Amino acid sequence: MRTDTPLRRRFWSDRLARALRGGLVLPLATLVSGCDWVVLNPAGDIARQQANLVVVSTALMLLIIVPVMALTALFAWRYRSANTDATYDPEWHHSTKLELVIWSAPLAIIIALGSITWLATHLLDPYRPLSRIDATHAIAPGTKPIEVEVVALDWKWLFIYPEQNIATVNELVLPEGRPVRFRITSSTVMNSFYVPALAGQIYAMPGMETKLHAVFNQTGTFTGLSANFSGSGFSHMRFATRSVTPDAFNTWVSGVKKDGSGLDRATYLDLDKPSEKVPVIHYASVAPDLFDAVVNMCVRPGKLCTGDMAAIDARGGTGKAGLLNVAALTYDKQGREQVVSSAPGFADANVRRFVRDWCADNRPLRAAVARDTLSLAKPTADSAPAHPLS
Repeated sequence: MRTDTPLRRRFWSDRLARALRGGLVLPLATLVSGCDWVVLNPAGDIARQQANLVVVSTALMLLIIVPVMALTALFAWRYRSANTDATYDPEWHHSTKLELVIWSAPLAIIIALGSITWLATHLLDPYRPLSRIDATHAIAPGTKPIEVEVVALDWKWLFIYPEQNIATVNELVLPEGRPVRFRITSSTVMNSFYVPALAGQIYAMPGMETKLHAVFNQTGTFTGLSANFSGSGFSHMRFATRSVTPDAFNTWVSGVKKDGSGLDRATYLDLDKPSEKVPVIHYASVAPDLFDAVVNMCVRPGKLCTGDMAAIDARGGTGKAGLLNVAALTYDKQGREQVVSSAPGFADANVRRFVRDWCADNRPLRAAVARDTLSLAKPTADSAPAHPLS
C-alpha cells in the first residue's frame, strides 16, 4: 500500500514551508529586538515632532510604493505566458483613465509632502526659540532657557554652563521641562552634535557658531554622539546625556562645584590635545569668555581674535601694519602657530594694546601704535622675522 499520497505530500510540504518561514523570521526578530527605537520614541518635543514628520512622510510615500509593487506582482502573474485566459491586445497604447491615475496620485503626494516639509522647516528651525514643552504644555511667559555652550574636541565633547559657571567633559545634564539653548562650535574640524532623544543633529564647525533650541519633556538617561566622521577617535566620541528633575539638576550643579577643578585657558589648551575614550570630567569654574575665544580662535595667548580682525577691517584696515595682525591670526595648531606667537612683537600685551587702541577711534594713539608695530615687525640681526611674510 502506497503512503506517498498527494494529500500526504501537501501536508509535509506545508510543514516544511512553515518551518522555513519560522527559520527566517526568528533571526529577523532577534535582530529587530536589539534595535534602539529612540529616534521614533524620543524624550524631547523637537525630536518627537521630527519623528512624526518621518512617520507621516513615510506613510505618504507608501501610498504610492505599496500599490505599485502589488500591481507589478499582479500584472506579472496575470499576464504570464502560461495564462491563456488573459486578454492579449498588442495594439493597446493609451488609456486616459490610467494616465490620470498614474499622474494625479503621485502629484497629490508630492504636493502634500512639499506642504508638510515647508511648514516643518520653519517650525523646527533649530535657531527658533521654543514655544512649548510638548503638545499640551506651552512654555510660560518669561521662562529663560538654560544656556549650554558646546565645543567639539578631538575626540570628546566639552559642555560649558555659563549661568552656573561650570563645565563638563562627555556629560550633558539638563533639567526636565526647561528649554535649552545650545551654542555649538568646534575646536578643530567639522563635527556634528547629535542627541537622538532630544533633537536632530547640528553641525559644529571651527570658527563658527551654530545654535539649537530643544527641551526634554521627560526624565531619563540617553546617549549623545558625533554624527560626522572626524578622525581616528570618532567612534568613541560619545557622551552621557541625562534629563533630570529641576531639584536633581541643582543638586548635580552643586556637586560639580564642590568636586570639580577650574577650567582656565591653559587647562583648555591641554584638554584640546587629541585623546580618545576620555572619562567624565567636571570643572567647578570656567574662565570668562572661554567659549567666545574658542569661536574666535584666540584661546592661546598672543593670538588675534577673528572678531577683532573683522572690526579692524570694518574700519578700513591698517595698511602695512596689518601684516602683524594677519600673522597673529594664522591658526595652525601644530606648526606655524607656535612660530608666529613666539616671534618678536607678538607678546599678548602688545597685540591687545594694538587692537584696543585702534578700535577706540583715537587717532593719535592709533598712529603711535602703528609706528610701534612697524618697528616691532622689523627683523634684527639676531632675531627671527616678526611675521612669516617677511
